[in-house]
Amino acid sequence: MIPHIPIEYLLFGASCLLLISILASKASSWLGIPALLLFLLIGMLAGSDGPGHIYFNDPFLAQLLGVVALTFILFGGGLDSDWTQLRPALLPGLLLSTLGVLITAILVGWFATLILGFSWLEGLLLGAVVSSTDAAAVFSILRATHVRLKGKLIPLLELESASNDPMAVFLTIGFVHLLTTPTASVFLLIPTFFQQMGIGAVIGYAMGRAMVLVVNHIRLSYEGLYPVLSLSLALFTYAITAALGGSGFLAVYLAGLVMGSRHFIHKQSLIRFHDGLSWLTQIVMFLTLGLLVFPSQLIPIFIAGLLMAGFLILVARPVSVLLSLLFTTMPFREKAFVAWVGLRGAVPIVLATFPLLAGVHQSQLIFNLVFFIVLTSVLLQGTSIPLVARWLKVIAPVSAPPAQRREPEPPQPLRGALVELTIPERSPVVGKQLVDVDVPSEALIVLLKRDHEFLMPGGGTILQAGDTLLVLANPESLERLQRSISFI
Repeated sequence: MIPHIPIEYLLFGASCLLLISILASKASSWLGIPALLLFLLIGMLAGSDGPGHIYFNDPFLAQLLGVVALTFILFGGGLDSDWTQLRPALLPGLLLSTLGVLITAILVGWFATLILGFSWLEGLLLGAVVSSTDAAAVFSILRATHVRLKGKLIPLLELESASNDPMAVFLTIGFVHLLTTPTASVFLLIPTFFQQMGIGAVIGYAMGRAMVLVVNHIRLSYEGLYPVLSLSLALFTYAITAALGGSGFLAVYLAGLVMGSRHFIHKQSLIRFHDGLSWLTQIVMFLTLGLLVFPSQLIPIFIAGLLMAGFLILVARPVSVLLSLLFTTMPFREKAFVAWVGLRGAVPIVLATFPLLAGVHQSQLIFNLVFFIVLTSVLLQGTSIPLVARWLKVIAPVSAPPAQRREPEPPQPLRGALVELTIPERSPVVGKQLVDVDVPSEALIVLLKRDHEFLMPGGGTILQAGDTLLVLANPESLERLQRSISFI
């Protein structure tokens, strides 16, 4: 039974933890360590073994919060990704997120059988749990230290971190099933893999296209409902995919990526909303996982955890990267950097709750080992990324501008004049949203006049007969716009 606590005390405690975490994210820039480490430490300090004395031992709730958080984080990451930048890194990214994850799981599993006395399946389960990376932590360090990377490194790390979670989830669930069902065959994992990835890819792509159509044509009365709509569609995508036997995490990332590569109304505001939501869910997830662990249980496994973390960082990760990228043209220095920045984050800790809930033998030891490995990885690798980048000479020249997202811009400065165009009664654009009108990229609709009122047009503005558009365009673009709305 959970003791009765007044609601105001719960809200006070939650708000304090959130505020402390936000301040900690600011401190992470000064300290040069990922904010997620500080979030975890805050959760541990607030837990039963820390001064906060908050007792929390509910793996199901932690797993539920983790799955919801990862759904929003992956969807927001896909939505904010630039497909044109990710495309050159597609092949190496997919190799790292599939073959690299598998090699890491096998190597870590083999090492666990040697030093921990695990069975092969128990070792492979531990390897699968810690096989995925968290490049979000890497990017936060690079931004804080103003380090810019050469070539395809940033899109490669982004693509790997976003696409390797489904493989890690698949392996974890598969090995849990094999451990809890002795009669099951390991060969059943092969068709299951293609089923999950196939269904996830198909539904993710279809939902991404459907989301664009829904957002552009639903015509909600209140702009504030559009973020709620996108949030519900992301959750629906994960749920329906998982219910049909597919990879929900792969589906939500692909849906966000497909949606982000297309034009839809309120695009920038939705991207900003999901960016803020991703931060909120990350903080909640890390705090919850920090509360779930008992630091006193980490002391007995200090030596074993240190050996496992060292093997993962110095052997398993480099070998998996080098083998996965063996036949690519990427320079060795860049491969070495990718091998070093394979930070482990919250995903392995969330995955470690699966064997806990399934009652797998050694599940508590696996959870504690995973938590120790994550802390060691972030401390050792996270704090040394700028130094390693300089040592391997993978830093871009200072003259190179930092990568950042910008609002869409015309390919060249607009040249032309301001022209007023009035929409006639039988124009084909009457009743359509502005986003559905073929407006040339070289033309800019500055203002809309309707019934003696002036409006700032947006993508969701519905055009009416008699509307007067103030257009800045050159003669060629103006002629194209006139044809699209049947002025001539």
